[in-house]
Amino acid sequence: MEASLTARDRVGIQDFVLLDAYTSESAFLDNLRKRFHENLIYTYIGTLLVSVNPYKELDIYSKKQMDIYMGVNFFELPPHIFALADNVFRTMLFEFNNHFILISGESGAGKTEASKKILQFYAVSCRSTRLLNNVRDRLLLSNPVLEAFGNAKTLKNDNSSRFGKYMDIQFDYQGGAVGGHILSYLLEKSRVVHQNHGERNFHIFYQLVEGGEEDLLRWLGLERNCQHYSYLVQGGCAKVSSINDKNDWKTVQKALSVIELSKSDIEYLFGIIASVLHLGNIKFEADVRGYATLSNNQEMHWVSKLLGIPAQVLQHGLTHRKIEAKTDEVFSPFSVDHAVYARDALAKAIYDRTFNWLVNKINESLANKDSSRKTVIGLLDIYGFEVFSVNSFEQFCINHCNEKLQQLFIELTLKSEQEEYEMEGIEWEPVPYFNNKIICDLVEEKHRGIISLLDEECLRPGEATDLTFLEKMEEKIGGHPHFVTHKLADQKTRKTLQRGDFRLLHYAGEVTYCVVGFLDKNNDLLYRSGKEVMQQSKNPIIKHCFPSTEPDSKKRPETVVTQFKSSLVGLTEILMSKEPWYVRCIKPNEAKQPGRFDDVLVRHQVKYLGLMEHLRVRRAGFAYRRKYEIFLQRYKPLCPDTWPNWKGTAAEGVQRLIKHLGYKRDEYKLGRTKIFIRHPRTLFATEDAFQDCKHKLATRIQAKYKGYRVKGDYLKQKEAATKIENCWRGLIARKERERRAWAVKVIKKFIKGFMTRNQPASIDNSEYLAYVRQSYLTRLKENLPKTVLDKDSWLTPPPIMREVSQLLKKLYIRQMVRKYIQGITPQRKAQIMLKVQTSIMFKGKKESYPFSVSRPFLDTRIEDINIKVLQMIHHKHIKYSVPVVKYDRNGFRPRLRQLILTQDAAYLVEEAKIKQQIDYSSLKGVSVSNLSDNFLILHVTCDDIKRKGDLVLQCDYLFEVLTKLSVIANKQNCIKVVQGSVRFDIQPGREGFVDFKSGQESTVYRAKNGHLMVVSVAFKETKVIIHDMCSSLSSTFILGINKSKVKMMVMWG
Repeated sequence: MEASLTARDRVGIQDFVLLDAYTSESAFLDNLRKRFHENLIYTYIGTLLVSVNPYKELDIYSKKQMDIYMGVNFFELPPHIFALADNVFRTMLFEFNNHFILISGESGAGKTEASKKILQFYAVSCRSTRLLNNVRDRLLLSNPVLEAFGNAKTLKNDNSSRFGKYMDIQFDYQGGAVGGHILSYLLEKSRVVHQNHGERNFHIFYQLVEGGEEDLLRWLGLERNCQHYSYLVQGGCAKVSSINDKNDWKTVQKALSVIELSKSDIEYLFGIIASVLHLGNIKFEADVRGYATLSNNQEMHWVSKLLGIPAQVLQHGLTHRKIEAKTDEVFSPFSVDHAVYARDALAKAIYDRTFNWLVNKINESLANKDSSRKTVIGLLDIYGFEVFSVNSFEQFCINHCNEKLQQLFIELTLKSEQEEYEMEGIEWEPVPYFNNKIICDLVEEKHRGIISLLDEECLRPGEATDLTFLEKMEEKIGGHPHFVTHKLADQKTRKTLQRGDFRLLHYAGEVTYCVVGFLDKNNDLLYRSGKEVMQQSKNPIIKHCFPSTEPDSKKRPETVVTQFKSSLVGLTEILMSKEPWYVRCIKPNEAKQPGRFDDVLVRHQVKYLGLMEHLRVRRAGFAYRRKYEIFLQRYKPLCPDTWPNWKGTAAEGVQRLIKHLGYKRDEYKLGRTKIFIRHPRTLFATEDAFQDCKHKLATRIQAKYKGYRVKGDYLKQKEAATKIENCWRGLIARKERERRAWAVKVIKKFIKGFMTRNQPASIDNSEYLAYVRQSYLTRLKENLPKTVLDKDSWLTPPPIMREVSQLLKKLYIRQMVRKYIQGITPQRKAQIMLKVQTSIMFKGKKESYPFSVSRPFLDTRIEDINIKVLQMIHHKHIKYSVPVVKYDRNGFRPRLRQLILTQDAAYLVEEAKIKQQIDYSSLKGVSVSNLSDNFLILHVTCDDIKRKGDLVLQCDYLFEVLTKLSVIANKQNCIKVVQGSVRFDIQPGREGFVDFKSGQESTVYRAKNGHLMVVSVAFKETKVIIHDMCSSLSSTFILGINKSKVKMMVMWG
């Protein structure tokens, strides 16, 4: 509270006790509304928590929020249900006594959710062990089970609890949850067989039909359609948008396994639920005598199977009533109406007893096995005050319960207030309040109360009806100021009452009850024959719920209202033995819309929840009370004598403080351990002064603290800088020393290795030799030959690397050769093949050969051949043509001619005339000199005198012509390189000679001896060397390839 007083103008007062106009209902509502619109749904009235349902998710229930509220003073943080739960828990541990939290409010106000949040808080905040975690899980998962079997959709709430629940959570001395126990009150079992329009049966029926597995439904004889079952369609809303029955079914299945129900128990349990649905579908028809008979045996078959009761026995029990007269037993057949009543009574009894069995099973799983003393926190989630358009027997019981709890609430509140005053030594002033004992007595007084009159009417022989019960009330309690009927009312009031109504003036206001159905619902008789039929069941749960040892029913059982009254007395005794805490839940609107605050509805709830009554009790004396230590700790800055530290006792410090603040004597009282302040305005004035003072103090504290921090930071930085400098210098010095030592070691090894470099590898020279290898390989990598012709530029290796160097050199050259060859085109390949052939024939034999190597061969040297020649020799067979000079055989006169090579023959052509055809078959050979001239002599067979003799030709492309001729005619071996003179046949029997010699100038002439003299210039040595270099890569390849034709084929192919 103290930490948030300054926000009171924006978000209202966090504790209604501090409200100035505490008697004004409007001021109360204004404060509640202001906080609701700020999403602040919790407000205190002292230690009572008021909760307004926001109808939306708020981010205030996370694990982080739980941690914030754990172990914190109750009023230190804003109001929250976690604050209440934590305060109850810590008080229980500190005082080692029992407590309970009463959660009340009307349907839809959020009671069940509040109960869940408290359980979740204890699950997180309590001590954790494996055993305790099991108990915690069972406590948490008991909720979805009980909600499935005990909650239903009503007009006001989609998840309304239709039974009262009281849960005890047992803690050990260390605060660990070690067990629990649940008590249930007044399950609304009439809902099993009847629902008002807009309402549903209990959730479990819809969950089973909508979420059950196909195999399970088949085994239970159910269909996945709620419309097929009479007990599920009376409200006309089997499906609700806010409820997911399939997901809830999975949650319930998981929860049942956690609370240790066996698989067989779960199957029998669902069999009972299904049997109730089948029971509701059983129809009766009247026979000729007017007695009831069954009209659908299929449903009877399923009920018989699921409950383990013979069909004939079950059928007889539903259509006959057993009557005992002394020693005789008579079975009286039912009429159709009585049979329907008996069927519904049996369905209600089965479900009610099964629900009690389930609660007992949950209690067995929560039972604490340790017999040592435990403390308890109880959670009472009870129905709120209900006022409907038509209020029946159930509303009468529920509202009486609330009346009793209100009486208990006022008594405990007054008692706690009076005890606190007496403990602090402050005079108690009597508090005027409305004592609702008069209403409680009206309902439960012996012999004269409504409950007694109802029981008497139910037990009275003769034709007792609801109207006779009303007449009896008018006779016995007609003069009571809080009771009125249509007959007893004045003219104005009579207009608001029906003839079958009576009205009670409760503490929360007037409620009109319709008397119709009171007697039947109070009797709730299960015929003896129906009970005996159930005792024959083979279903273990039914056998447990209807034991054969159950006392004989000759004595009339207690009525429902008497049982409820007894339960209420027991609950009151339980609550009176514990310390009370309260949560009052309020519904802001009927439409369940977030952000909407209905003043009329909220005002009505504030009234019947008794919140104004409670506030008046709390404010009757002093609005604010705090321990001296807490009050002094907060407000001591307001007095120079108590700031910053007070040396005396806290009580003396508070006296000095309030004297300085100028409190008047009627504004406060000093108790033994607490200060009591009467008016909120006094506290607010003190709080405002504290807020003003806090800013000044904060400025001074900030200045001092900043100076202290800066000085401290400076000294730390200075010390750190000195340490860093020392460490850094030491590090640098050590690194320098290590570097020099390493350098000396390396140099020594290098010198020693150099001195022993030519010796075998050893420890002394291994590193040096490794360095030499690395150095050589690094230099070699940067100086590798660029072409094969640079092979002589290979880097000279050191002695240790000579062998490796040779291998590397061979590998590298082979790699360059392979790379070059792989890049050769088909045209280039053919060129080289011809060059290879030329090399084979002329290398080292003819002087002019080196000069020809660099000159590429062409496919032809003549582009335009006369068309007539082409027609005569069929140009498609021409392989090569070249211009030549032909020397006559007689006289050696030179004549220009064309030499054309075809596939079969060579032709000597003069313009458009073929002068001579030389078949390759008649070509005996070709002669050339070894000098640098360009003459060739073609030797042909000349057997016939008419045939022409050998040809003497001069061609500038001598090597090209001869290579082409040798390849085309396949005459490689016929080409001869000769020295001196060449003999040729002029004609048969007549021969000529061509002489070759070297000279200063190239000339061709007829010598005196009649021979043709060819003089050629000799090549100088330097020119030969140049031509060898110009031969480039081709010569090298030719040299290498000639070594092995196989190698040549591999490299080219």
